[in-house]
Amino acid sequence: MIAISLLKPKNLVWASSAGLLAVGLLVAVRHSGAKPPARALDPPAVEVAKVEQRDVSVYGEWIGTLSGLVTAEVKAQVTGYLVRQDYKEGSFVRKGQLLFEIDPRPFQATLHQAEGQLAQAKAQLVEDEANLANAEANQVKSQLNVDKYEPLAKEEAASQQDLDNAVQTNLANKAQVQEAKAAIAAAKAQIQAAQAAVETATINLGFTRLTSPIEGIADKAQMQVGDLVSPMSGTLTTVSTLDPIRDYFTVSEQDYLHLRQRLSGADSGHWKLQLILADGKTYPHEGDFFFTERAVDQNTGAIELAALFPNPENILRPGQYGKVRAVTGMRSNALLIPQAAVTELQGSYEVAVVGQDDRVAIRPVRVGEQIGAMWVVLEGLKPGERVVVEGQQNLRPGALVQPTLFKGSAN
Repeated sequence: MIAISLLKPKNLVWASSAGLLAVGLLVAVRHSGAKPPARALDPPAVEVAKVEQRDVSVYGEWIGTLSGLVTAEVKAQVTGYLVRQDYKEGSFVRKGQLLFEIDPRPFQATLHQAEGQLAQAKAQLVEDEANLANAEANQVKSQLNVDKYEPLAKEEAASQQDLDNAVQTNLANKAQVQEAKAAIAAAKAQIQAAQAAVETATINLGFTRLTSPIEGIADKAQMQVGDLVSPMSGTLTTVSTLDPIRDYFTVSEQDYLHLRQRLSGADSGHWKLQLILADGKTYPHEGDFFFTERAVDQNTGAIELAALFPNPENILRPGQYGKVRAVTGMRSNALLIPQAAVTELQGSYEVAVVGQDDRVAIRPVRVGEQIGAMWVVLEGLKPGERVVVEGQQNLRPGALVQPTLFKGSAN
C-alpha cells in the first residue's frame, strides 16, 4: 500500500495498461491454434491365421489341351462342283450322314459308258466261244479225214494228194482252234478290264456324296456350294468325336516316374483325374488315364500323357485349355497356412509371425506343395503359431500390431 501510494496517478495508469497487455498476449497464445504435443500412434491392425496341422492330399497339376478322341478330315476324292451342303455347321452328325454332294452327272455318264463296254466285252466272249466251237468241230472232221486217208494212201487206194490235202486242212483247223481260244482269253481279259472300269466309275460316283466317317461334331465348311473341289482342295470340314474327349498334358520325367508308381499300385483303378477349365472352375466329371507317349523329349525332359473325360453335353471342345489335376500322394501332419501369408523374395520365402506379445517377427520358411488356397510349410513354423495374412506390408521386426482373425480362416 505504501508503494502504491507513492506512485503518481499517471504512472498508475501506465502500470495497469501493461498488466492488461500481458493478459491479452497470454490469451492470444492460447487461442492461436498451436497443436498440443503429439501422442503415440495406435499399433497397425493386421489379420492373422493360425498354422494348421492335418493330413492332406498332395495334388499335381499339369497344363493340357483338349482334343477329340477321333478327328476325321472330310476331303474331296474326285473333281467336280459342289451342288449341296447337307449339314448345319457346328452340329452333331451321325456316321454316314451326308455332308456335301458333288455334281454326280459326269460320273454317272462315265459309269454308263463303262457298263456299255462291259456288255460289249461279254458279247464278244459269246461270239468267240461260238467260233471256238465251230473250229473244234471242223478240226474233228479234218482229223477224221486224215485218219481215213492215211491207210488208203499206204495201200495206194487213195492218192497222196488227197492225204496231203486232208493233213493241211486238219492243221488249218487246229490253228483256228488256237486262235479261237486266244480270242476267248482276250475277251475274258476285256471283261475284267470293263468290270474294273465299272467298279471305278461306281466308286467315283459314290465319292460325289461326302458323308461323315464318324459320329461327332462337324466343323464349319471350308468350301461353299458352287466351288470347284478336287483331291488337292484340302479339307472341306472336320468331324471330331467329343464324348469322351481327350486331354493331352505334359509332365516332367520325375513326375512321370512318380505317376507310374501310382498307376501300378493297388488303387490304380480308383485313380481319377480332375479337369480345371480356363475360368478356374473344376469340370464336374472326373477322367481316367488313357495312355503315355512312346518317348521322353530329350530337349525338354518331359513326356506327354493323355486322359479321357466324359463329355455328354459336348461342352468341352478341341483346342480348349484344360489343366489336369490329380492326387499324387498324401502328406501326414502337414503344416498349412494361407498362400497370402507367404512373401517371395528372390527365390526365398518368408512370413510375418505374431507372437504372444502381439509383436512381429519376420521368419524365413521352406514351402512345399500348394493345396487349394493353402501352402504346405516344410520348415520354419510350428502348429498354432499366428501368421499375418492381411496387412503385412511395411511391417518391421519387433513392431507391435493389433491382430484380428483372418476372415478366410477356419480357426
